[in-house]
Amino acid sequence: MIRLKVKEIAERRKISMTRLSRIADVNYKTVRAMFFDPHRDVAYSTLLKVARALDVRVEDLAEEVPDEASDDQL
Repeated sequence: MIRLKVKEIAERRKISMTRLSRIADVNYKTVRAMFFDPHRDVAYSTLLKVARALDVRVEDLAEEVPDEASDDQL
């Protein structure tokens, strides 16, 4: 499972959701969803815009975490 780190990176850079939405040219509701639902499916083109706005690589915006379902099955 992939977890987005957009919120953490933006907060470290002191960039609000509104500002990120504007500089990335991404709908505010999409940015808000990425902040509050880090497991949300997001289009690569959106991640690319956000990465450019935050001056990071797309790879820096996400991390792989174990599936919760996999833990239950063990």
